[in-house]
Amino acid sequence: MGDPKYPRRMWRKPKRPLNYELKMDELKTLGTFGLRSKRELWKAHTELSRVRHQARSLLALRQEIRLEKEPILMKSLSRIGLVSNESTLDDVLNLQVNDLLSRRLQTIVTRKFGFKTPYQARQAVIHGHIMIGDRKVDIPSYIVTLEEEKNIHFSPESNIPSMLESTKKPETTQVNSDIDAVKEESEDVVESSSTK
Repeated sequence: MGDPKYPRRMWRKPKRPLNYELKMDELKTLGTFGLRSKRELWKAHTELSRVRHQARSLLALRQEIRLEKEPILMKSLSRIGLVSNESTLDDVLNLQVNDLLSRRLQTIVTRKFGFKTPYQARQAVIHGHIMIGDRKVDIPSYIVTLEEEKNIHFSPESNIPSMLESTKKPETTQVNSDIDAVKEESEDVVESSSTK
């Protein structure tokens, strides 16, 4: 049978993990994108540093070699929506981790279907309520391409769309009643001031 194969680690920790500003920044990003742990954030940082390293190594090459290899990197990044078709390697070097995290399935589902929090969207993805085309995808960190983004929908047996609709209706009536109450109060104030 041989020795067991251990999967190699796909992330690198920050050099100074106990830096207060870094910790606060990481916690804010975790809450914004609904990440489960800092490990998911570190994976995104590592992937981004890999892409930026590729761009820097392309900048160091001779012009004729660079003209061959640069379109391959730019095509792969524009396919997932990180850069536009007219972008240069300088745009790749300016990418931030939020750009990569905003292309995750969990984030796109949160935006597209109007979940209240990214954690609700994560639960919907993990429990198999989300489909891309005709296949179920239950990986929240799945990087969605621009073509796949149009084909994201709920699975036919999912009851989440009806639940989202039922939660939206009371909110709108509540908001309308609050607006009416404010209008009535302002009218009362105007009437009392005019009588004086």
